[in-house]
Amino acid sequence: MPDCEMISKCLFFNDKMANMPATASMMKKKYCQGDFTQCARYMVCKTLGREKVPADLTPSQMDKARLLLA
Repeated sequence: MPDCEMISKCLFFNDKMANMPATASMMKKKYCQGDFTQCARYMVCKTLGREKVPADLTPSQMDKARLLLA
């Protein structure tokens, strides 16, 4: 599977995770270079637009993403 198209623009990894490179690398492998359709940020971005992705939404918060999309 190719990398997520948002990987270079994702504020979560480029801003929030800048001081945690090991954790960011692990999460990128799972969400950005794996099945990015399981990323809460990707789901909200693709459905509502990048500007609607909450800054504090983590890739694993699928329940929160579903509430935003409901």
